[in-house]
Amino acid sequence: MKNFDVVVLGSGSAGCAAALRAAKGGLKVIVVEKSTQLGGTSAMSGSGVWVPANHIAASAGISDSREDAIRYLRAVAPDGWAATEDGRWRAFVAAAPDMLRFLSDNTPLDFRLINEPDPYSEAPGGRRFGRMVSPMPLSRRRLGRYGPRLRRSTLPHLFTYQEVVDLDLYHHPIRAGLKLWPKLLARWLANAGGQGTALMIGLIRGCLDAGVTFAVEARAMRLIQDESDRVVAVEVDEAGRRRTIDAPRGVVIASGGFEWDEAMRHRHFPGPFDRIGSPRSNEGDGQKLAASIGAALDRLDQANIYPCLPTRYEGKLHGLPMTFQAEPHSIVVNRHGRRFVSENDFNIGEAIDAREADGSPVHLPCFLVGDHRFLRTSLPFRWYAARDPGWVKKAETIEGLAAQLGLPTAALTATIERWNSFCRDGRDPDFRRGENGWETYKAHGTAAHLKPIDAPPFIGMSLNRSILGTKGGARTNEHAQVLRPDGSVVAGLYAAGLAMANPFGTRAVGAGTTIGPNMTWGYIAAETILRQNL
Repeated sequence: MKNFDVVVLGSGSAGCAAALRAAKGGLKVIVVEKSTQLGGTSAMSGSGVWVPANHIAASAGISDSREDAIRYLRAVAPDGWAATEDGRWRAFVAAAPDMLRFLSDNTPLDFRLINEPDPYSEAPGGRRFGRMVSPMPLSRRRLGRYGPRLRRSTLPHLFTYQEVVDLDLYHHPIRAGLKLWPKLLARWLANAGGQGTALMIGLIRGCLDAGVTFAVEARAMRLIQDESDRVVAVEVDEAGRRRTIDAPRGVVIASGGFEWDEAMRHRHFPGPFDRIGSPRSNEGDGQKLAASIGAALDRLDQANIYPCLPTRYEGKLHGLPMTFQAEPHSIVVNRHGRRFVSENDFNIGEAIDAREADGSPVHLPCFLVGDHRFLRTSLPFRWYAARDPGWVKKAETIEGLAAQLGLPTAALTATIERWNSFCRDGRDPDFRRGENGWETYKAHGTAAHLKPIDAPPFIGMSLNRSILGTKGGARTNEHAQVLRPDGSVVAGLYAAGLAMANPFGTRAVGAGTTIGPNMTWGYIAAETILRQNL
């Protein structure tokens, strides 16, 4: 345990990207994973990877540039963020294309372009195609003894990301299965998967080939500093036995979010809450370790927030991210019984999470309301909703539904009547549902989703925050170095992924805003370590 140069905490995409780059640079690296399974949140993900100006798009003749990517980020960021985040945006844009090429060259990953636009493709620098990629399927057998250790997902990883999009798996699972059954059978026989499964198989295999060591069921307990306050080692707990792992070149914190720490979640995300869609090991270990040695924590109120259906995972109720809130014959309302966002808005999670000046929720609790035709649109919805009996409420009248949901009857009735008038007119003047590039792509046109709510029985269900991963943690500079509150660098300590103060926060700039930046910041951390002269 003494013969390592770098210790990486966490085996998700950020951690493995850091480990692989450091190892390929000639350093001895160990990845410390506290759970019994490898891959973290990334292994459970759909593995959409947002990387502007990437080599795959360039090879396909698609024009993009780092300059346009920066223009886009500056145009769509929340007000005020550029003042503190512009340097990190520029660092991300500079490194992301190099990161993707590095992974393509040093792992079995075969990234392909995904036919999805930027959510704000109309903004300066936005693109309708070329910034989203995802890996083709890989077999778990490539991992040898680590294959059974790879974390499973709640998502259908027999399918690739593009297949899910093209075949509309959510609405037509049987048709999709029949159309692809030879491929799906071959993948099942090969113990292969796409999406996050493929991503983490490729990254872990690349790490193993580069000589990276994996320590599973080893929890980091303490960061050890020398007399100059440089982080030089990590104390870990393996089955109740404490060990010290030297890290003379650095420690990279990539241990995920803190959403499963109930006290931290309540403190930073007050108000009604629905589900979590990440591994239960995301308990904020990295954030706590960084804080314990005086690092600045920031952006703790930011997260990947998206509607989740109820499912079962590891025998317990869990969240399954799914776009079920944008179905015909339904709308989303807040606690006042009023609409507050386009139901097709990619960043609907940000709208649900809106805060008052004191941090309290603006809209929560929120609800999806509709009529019985909503239930006919998707067999998977009914399948998963049954996992949480009582979640879906039904009533023969709007008044009865309002009573069940605790909403003001007059306001809800007026909101539904207003919505129905929009459906007759064929346009939503309040929130322009289905009109921008992203929503047109997802909704297949405005008319397809402007459907009235006027056929009882009526239905309603909670649509509060569901978290796929918090995005707050150690504050870093553009080199992924962890900072103190005074802006000075904590020597030897780096952070990436969901364990860092994310420069994008809750607002996603692409469907793959989490995975793409996570891997890039892992890559940047390793690049910084390799440049350090000790």
